[in-house]
Amino acid sequence: MLEKVQLRRLAVGAEVIPGGGVHFRVWAPERNRVVVVFRSEGRSDDRQTVTLTQEEHGYFGGLAPGLKTGARYGFLLDDDEQVYPDPASRSQPSGPHDWSEVIDPTRFDWSDSRWSGIDADRWVIYEMHIGTFTPEGTWKAAIEKLPDLAELGITLLEVMPVAEFPGRFGWGYDGVNLFAPYHEYGIPDDFRRFVDAAHRLGMAVILDVVYNHLGPDGNYLPQFSPYYFSEEHDTDWGQAINFDGMHSGPVREFFLANARYWIEEFHLDGLRLDATQDIHDESDRHIITEVGETVRATAGERNTFLVAENEPQMAKLVHAPEAGGCGLDALWNDDFHHTAMVRLTGRPEAYYSDYAGSPQEFVSAAKYGFLYQGQWYSWQKQRRGTPCFDLEPRQFVVFIQNHDQLANTCRGLRAHSVASPGCYRAMTALLLLGPQTPMLFQGQEFAATTPFFYFADHNEELAKLVQEGRRDFMKQFASIASPDVQAKLPDPSDSETYRRSKLDHTQRSQHAEAVALHRDLLKLRRTDPAFSRSRKGKVDGAVLSNDAFLLRYFCDDGLDRLLIVNFGSDRKLEPSPEPLLAPPAGHRWMTHWSSESFEYGGSGATEAETADNWHVQGQSATVLVPVPGREVHPVFEPPSQQKSSESEAS
Repeated sequence: MLEKVQLRRLAVGAEVIPGGGVHFRVWAPERNRVVVVFRSEGRSDDRQTVTLTQEEHGYFGGLAPGLKTGARYGFLLDDDEQVYPDPASRSQPSGPHDWSEVIDPTRFDWSDSRWSGIDADRWVIYEMHIGTFTPEGTWKAAIEKLPDLAELGITLLEVMPVAEFPGRFGWGYDGVNLFAPYHEYGIPDDFRRFVDAAHRLGMAVILDVVYNHLGPDGNYLPQFSPYYFSEEHDTDWGQAINFDGMHSGPVREFFLANARYWIEEFHLDGLRLDATQDIHDESDRHIITEVGETVRATAGERNTFLVAENEPQMAKLVHAPEAGGCGLDALWNDDFHHTAMVRLTGRPEAYYSDYAGSPQEFVSAAKYGFLYQGQWYSWQKQRRGTPCFDLEPRQFVVFIQNHDQLANTCRGLRAHSVASPGCYRAMTALLLLGPQTPMLFQGQEFAATTPFFYFADHNEELAKLVQEGRRDFMKQFASIASPDVQAKLPDPSDSETYRRSKLDHTQRSQHAEAVALHRDLLKLRRTDPAFSRSRKGKVDGAVLSNDAFLLRYFCDDGLDRLLIVNFGSDRKLEPSPEPLLAPPAGHRWMTHWSSESFEYGGSGATEAETADNWHVQGQSATVLVPVPGREVHPVFEPPSQQKSSESEAS
């Protein structure tokens, strides 16, 4: 038996042992007796039990000989007659309040043995929510749509949380069974098929994980140990996880096992860490550092991607561990989103109030990443951010839509529906050709008209509290604070709110101009090294007017690129005393791409540099490349040379 136990892969959970049986292990330091009770799938009349052996540090473990995958099981704790699900359950077929299921991940037949992951220069992220990505809301249905994303140019799928949560629908940030993929999306092997299919198409898959709190309904961890949650730290959503207090060692082991689990058993390519400012840890080595190291060690030679959401914008999360950082790859850049939305909507309200949407902000964002790196932030009445001048552009993930920001509007509206078409196309070009890592939210690529709301199916009492909390949160926006508007906010617990958030993929063909815009921009990003391999210090910019600016991408061969963006009206640059406008020696600028091209729904592109100086087209983005040949402007000849030429001619 000891030999079989040593074949365990993870510290906790139920694992099918080669040669037969299932080994169970759970942490319950304040319990005197733990019994696993199990029954065959579909039967409730053959309950059997195995008393687990007490081990060191509060663990209980034991082997159930002859038990197979598919069996349903739970735990009896001391004299409590209630059967509790496994805290590390790999499957909850009937939800978090019911029996767990034994899963054998080794039975899945993978086809990605040659998959090596995605190089950093090729990161193009697509955030998706499985429940609303298709009308069916399943892994199987999502697989059918993956070829469209691969053809578009997506290289990395970021899946919103799937850890088991109560109810028929939800965002997933209130998960309670961190090892069990949400049962409404399909069985665990369906998730594996999704990852396998993505890898065949050349796309990596990362999972959004919540390591800062657990949901309020279905969380049975306290029944097993009072030490899972911190007595010292709080979060905006409830008790913080105990990563640094008394008995925190097994808690850390639990979450590190979870990180390893997703990489090892689902072949995921990394993680997105939710709200890392609420992952509190004052230990010598931060748990985020150890999560990153666990992911990379588990993946081996395969490229991985670790990105954090971090509201205070702490650069140390991506600094190397030897330099006091956590060693992650990238950070979400809310600053870019906020300034972009102010420019597109003209509304600097609530947490947008410290942004102007000015050309200088876009130039600074392209050059330096975060706009706030320690300055005073009026909305929070404190300083925001830390210096990050040393970071590479790709370490910032930029976006103009994500799940939070769409839902944080009264009507869940997409950005294209609240901006002028020309300005939106120009902003899309800035997003996808900018030096930082771009991210799209599901449906953005085909200008989806479906909204995206906040939805969560809780019990009646909790649903009422969630709805009230949501309304209070939305009052920070002056345009939503009035009672009339508040009354129109969708009810998160209403199934219609969930249904309306589902994508309509027929719009992919109906909105072909939007698809072409995104496809061509991503192709340009992928094929032109100036856009795909931008490095720190290789991009500079200049303000051309109150509405226009340029970015210059410096290339090693001297054949630079220009991206000119104008959110205002047509503008003639006369004079044009800006050195970044000057073409490389012996070359002239030629328009290579324009957001105003007919195929994108524009009014037609014009040449930017002409014999009459510069004409910057209104509400447009233009890419210019240098071409050898005659200068656009005639070379000035001194009067003496002009006379000489005339004499010779006569």
